Amino acid sequence: MEIIDVDDIVAKVEDFYRISGLWTEEERDVQHAVRHFVDEQIKPFAGQWWQAGEFPVSLIPELGRLGVLGSNLPEEYGGSALSPLAYGLIMQELERGDSGLRSFASVQGALAMYAIYRYGSEEQRRQYLPAMASGQVIGCFGLTEPDAGSDPASMLTKAHQVGDDYVLSGTKRWITNGHLADIAIVWAKDDTGTIRGFIVPTDAPGFSARPIHTKASMRMSATSELYLDGVHVDQSLQLPHAKGLGAPLSCLTQARYGIAWGAIGAAMDCLVEAATYAKTRVAFGRPIAATQLVQERIVDMQTRLVSMQLMARQLGWLYQNGQLDYAHVSLAKRHNARAALEIARMSRELLGGNGISTDYASIRHMANLETVDTYEGTYEIHTLIVGRNLLGEEAF
Repeated sequence: MEIIDVDDIVAKVEDFYRISGLWTEEERDVQHAVRHFVDEQIKPFAGQWWQAGEFPVSLIPELGRLGVLGSNLPEEYGGSALSPLAYGLIMQELERGDSGLRSFASVQGALAMYAIYRYGSEEQRRQYLPAMASGQVIGCFGLTEPDAGSDPASMLTKAHQVGDDYVLSGTKRWITNGHLADIAIVWAKDDTGTIRGFIVPTDAPGFSARPIHTKASMRMSATSELYLDGVHVDQSLQLPHAKGLGAPLSCLTQARYGIAWGAIGAAMDCLVEAATYAKTRVAFGRPIAATQLVQERIVDMQTRLVSMQLMARQLGWLYQNGQLDYAHVSLAKRHNARAALEIARMSRELLGGNGISTDYASIRHMANLETVDTYEGTYEIHTLIVGRNLLGEEAF
């Protein structure tokens, strides 16, 4: 029986275009550290956690020690001041473990922490960001509502000013980290109808978070509904520089950047699994890798993966050189999330009956990527964002 060199397969399919040669030494070191963590502490257990609908909260301090929470923020606020490319590689490696893991880090860093960093006061930055970077304080980002997903401007959550307080009332849905969070970044309309951001302690009277247990996707992610029933928030907890819908949308741009990279990790894991399986699965007296149909399938998957990698690498270069536009991010999120989903589906099919078992990763990635393809802007919404940028016409 042929001995399969899995490492050789991994090296070929994960880096077919030798893109790793473009990374700096620091970027390689960051990637290897996170990869080791994921291989040792996530991948062996991800299927069990996913089936149980559990997020491994015991690993949050380790994520803090790894420096993956808010890693691209300045060191003075607890970040690591990493390059956009290094940050992207972190997201890639985390999602190679599970989309729920990347989603936790992405919401903590690119949404909750970034909102405080960009729109908060200096006092707020110093009070919250170092503790969030270490994982001692968990944040969530309350924008989406039951009836306001793709159209966040129609949110119903209100912030009524009473003296020096704001009284928040409303409901948020599909909130990652919601029932784990110590603070929630909540977006609400003030008395003038202007969207404002607030740091809301989750132990405030009138605040509650309810886990969503009915998910058939992102099961390892802690996803919740938030209820704000007359929650009093001191004016000092308002994000002073956040005014209008552009503020939360700019945070989403940061998170979408991470998604474009994270999807690569899920796609990599599926392609490695499919290629390894094809070499070891024997049917009609030979490995199925020796059949034309399977080789075509693997090459189709490889083509999609390389296109994802090249797009993310250039996206990171644009970010690093101050040339990034939100439409660039929309195109990459749109393409990479959908391409990763297609790779996962093809891998699941190639594995046959085994492909429906969480003993293998492909079905889990496939189910998760249905969410990744949908959240933080659907494929269709990003189509319209890029279309508007290219043609100068509003088609929403």
